[in-house]
Amino acid sequence: MIDPVLLRENPDVLRQSQAARGDSVDLVDAALSADAARRAAIGEYENLRASQNAFGKKVAQAAKEEKKALVAEAQSLAAEVKAASQRASDAEAEFTTIVRQIANPIIDGVPAGGEDDFVTLREVGERPSFDFEPKDHVELGETLGIFDLARGAKVSGARFYYLTGIGARLELALMTLALDRAEKNDFVPLIVPTLVRPEIMAGTGFLGEHSDEIYYLPADDLYLTGTSEVALAGFHSDEILDLEGGSKRYAGWSTCYRREAGSGGKDTRGILRVHQFNKLEMFSYVLPENAENEHLALVSFQEQMMQDLGLSYRVIDTAAGDLGSSAARKYDIEAWIPTQDAYRELTSTSNCTTFQARRLETRYRTESGKTAPVATLNGTLATTRWIVAILETHQQADGSVIVPEVLRPYLNGVERIEPK
Repeated sequence: MIDPVLLRENPDVLRQSQAARGDSVDLVDAALSADAARRAAIGEYENLRASQNAFGKKVAQAAKEEKKALVAEAQSLAAEVKAASQRASDAEAEFTTIVRQIANPIIDGVPAGGEDDFVTLREVGERPSFDFEPKDHVELGETLGIFDLARGAKVSGARFYYLTGIGARLELALMTLALDRAEKNDFVPLIVPTLVRPEIMAGTGFLGEHSDEIYYLPADDLYLTGTSEVALAGFHSDEILDLEGGSKRYAGWSTCYRREAGSGGKDTRGILRVHQFNKLEMFSYVLPENAENEHLALVSFQEQMMQDLGLSYRVIDTAAGDLGSSAARKYDIEAWIPTQDAYRELTSTSNCTTFQARRLETRYRTESGKTAPVATLNGTLATTRWIVAILETHQQADGSVIVPEVLRPYLNGVERIEPK
């Protein structure tokens, strides 16, 4: 949720953000009107309530013969107070409905536009070249016994798969490496719930225009999460945090579920875009003034993983129209996939400023003793999709794949995956 003070005092910031995102600018004016109506209704209710309290004292002090007439007047006033309370509640609900449709205002410098309007910040590493015809990750995965797509489809349908043999070990190695790195950087490991209540899913901003991407269990009124960000954001909901150290960091390991309803048939081959996968997600609660520095720190942790895995990649500043509603800025890291002759996203990290915390009532205590919303950030540190880049980048002419050195201790020293 946006800051109502920002809405009242600097609505042009929100108008410009909405325009950059390609979202409705009229929502800002509608929210201003609803806010004015809400405040007026609350003021009316409070004035009537004060009058009621004062009148109650008058009735208590009145002579016996006067009380009968005064009680009737008090009852009339009570009815007015009740009606005013309902008007205030209705106005509050109307304001909340409108203001929740306004996305988090973007940070200065975020490029305007849509999916193709990102800005490349840097390219790192030499793109792999081969003196043989490289295989794609599907052929490599099947000949190396890393995954089984046919049986995944037989059991669960399209975009499901089995990780098999060394493939299962490879994913666990990748995730465990990331978890070790996270712990060294003060992230507390969590294995999180993957079913959450509607208020937690809504609080993170995932029940907006992309809600059709989410699996919902109506019999239980629970949502399957597409990222552990949701459970991590809910971890401290309705709490006041001690942020004297500047931040609280968590690393959430979970299975993730996505319907991919809006993918339009993209990447149906292989394990690049699937319905179920594993992911280790970094999540930070920080003081708002520290959020941008924390964002850069999360990117640096991701880049170190990319470099140590020997992957060529680029870092992009995602355009406003390609941000989720809760992100004020998002950096993606895309690895080079040789057989696609293209960069493909492996990680993203978002600065959600105070947007999620306002919805979830996650606060800290300021020096004045008052409470204020914290800032939240999230970023991927490992996921199943990374196997695609590892296989294609490190493949050899004989069909084998060299295991990146940093993963070998987690694979009992295996240096090369050989064809079955």
